[in-house]
Amino acid sequence: MESFTIRTPCSSANIGPGFDVIGLALSIYLELRVTIDRTKTSSTYPLNCRITYEGEGEADVPLDPSANLITRVALYVLRCHDQRAFPVETHVHVVNPIPLGRGLGSSGAAVVAGVMLGKEVGGLHHLDESRLFDFSLMIERHPDNVGAALFGGFVGTYLKPLAPEDVARVEIPLSEVLPAPAGGLDTGERPPEPPFGIGHHIKFPWAKEIKAVAIIPNFEVPTAKAREVLPKHYPIQDVTFNMQRIALLPVALGQSPPDPELINLAMQDKLHQQYRQTLIPGLEEIVQSMSPSSQEGLLGVCLSGAGPTILALATSNFEQIAQKIVARFAKENIDCQWRLLEPAEGTKVIRS
Repeated sequence: MESFTIRTPCSSANIGPGFDVIGLALSIYLELRVTIDRTKTSSTYPLNCRITYEGEGEADVPLDPSANLITRVALYVLRCHDQRAFPVETHVHVVNPIPLGRGLGSSGAAVVAGVMLGKEVGGLHHLDESRLFDFSLMIERHPDNVGAALFGGFVGTYLKPLAPEDVARVEIPLSEVLPAPAGGLDTGERPPEPPFGIGHHIKFPWAKEIKAVAIIPNFEVPTAKAREVLPKHYPIQDVTFNMQRIALLPVALGQSPPDPELINLAMQDKLHQQYRQTLIPGLEEIVQSMSPSSQEGLLGVCLSGAGPTILALATSNFEQIAQKIVARFAKENIDCQWRLLEPAEGTKVIRS
């Protein structure tokens, strides 16, 4: 019996001005606990794979390997290498504590874990991290979340535009964050392999004193809906505002000891947060009222990804900071939980 565990962190994208560019891996982990019984010659399970699941969204997550995002992604990797199904008898037990639809990179983690699953069960040891990044970006076109989940830490990313024919084939499993959920169909054809070098990343330093307080409201904001409220065109002064701050932020968050006023300034944004206020009651007041001058230990506050989770970077007084934000959401009759998180390592495979 072969067994191993794939461990992938959640992530927070944008971190203020870094819209679709910057991601931070955080210490909530999706786990795939995989066993393969290679003594068997046949399986009664579809595509030779049994899925079991525990955690967030347990009642709604499909357990059919042709419908589940993680296994669809793994199948895409396998079929690009002429393997039509999982090895007989594969069992994937998913343990997912990452809240779904809350701006903590749940779909990005699922895609990265699925790509790694395909590599491991298929024996595709020639696939290095940069190639796994290519496969991930064929499915999840948000390099900030995917880059953080795969490589870990605090990362900057960019994406090479794909030609229409690169994403036109129905064999490519498209995750729910894309405009047209579809794909993953088994046409019997070999799917197109990703072009090389779709995306690139760099790791930024992170000051050891800084921790992340995630305040997680009890409602979902679908990524597609959060994208719909964004404008098609931006005033040049707003673009310049963000560019000035994104030039400061990676340096500011790497300095030890951290400079609270500099970080607070560098975490301001005019490209996405103000437009998403209609989807997240209380967001404007939280962002405007929370600052290092009004709260000791706080460095800055921003929306995590598309929201509704609020990310507060801080060096102390974590519970006090969280409770202030929880109380503001309570005025809107919104319940929240909060977690104290740290930067996380990237996706790992642990063999027993």
